[in-house]
Amino acid sequence: MREKPFGSWTRTEEKTSYHRSKARRRLGRGTLAMLGVALILLSVGWVVADVQEVGNVGAAAAPKSEKLKLSVPKLKRVRDIPVYTGKPDDKGKLAAGALHLEDTGFPWQAGSNVYIAGHRLGYPRTKSWLVFWHLNKLQRGNKVVLEDAEGRRYEYEVFDKEVVEPNNTSVMKPVKGKSIVTLQTCTLPDYKDRLIVRAQLVPNN
Repeated sequence: MREKPFGSWTRTEEKTSYHRSKARRRLGRGTLAMLGVALILLSVGWVVADVQEVGNVGAAAAPKSEKLKLSVPKLKRVRDIPVYTGKPDDKGKLAAGALHLEDTGFPWQAGSNVYIAGHRLGYPRTKSWLVFWHLNKLQRGNKVVLEDAEGRRYEYEVFDKEVVEPNNTSVMKPVKGKSIVTLQTCTLPDYKDRLIVRAQLVPNN
């Protein structure tokens, strides 16, 4: 019986060994590639989390109640005035103090416009009586303070004052890059237009 040449057996073994080695290298490269993708996805997740964290700076947890109190140190009549959230035509809440329009923001929300309307004249023996009578006297830099149901204070500084028509709803919209409170009342002597005072949230409050 004729033996197979030793060389032919060696070449077969070499081929098998070569293919196995090549498969191992491919497997190794595939594992490294998958590990690299996993690290990229993980780093993207960290970046997204960091961006979200930055976006949440300045926002506070919402209290259980939406009740607010309003104080304006320069205006003697505006001391711990109750602010009730409701629709623009809610005369009862407006007469009981001041009215926070329900579709506008709250002070604990970053980037919000807390829109509050109050009577110029109001009703005797109620918190609405002359509440915003001297709103026109506010100047740039004057303080406006809101307090939530948990006693947290939000201090604002006046930066703008203007008169607009009653149907101008642009003053209710948020202002990019700012957290503000907007105070609204009627103009004198005919109550025809709306006096608007805006104040920006002071940092670290």
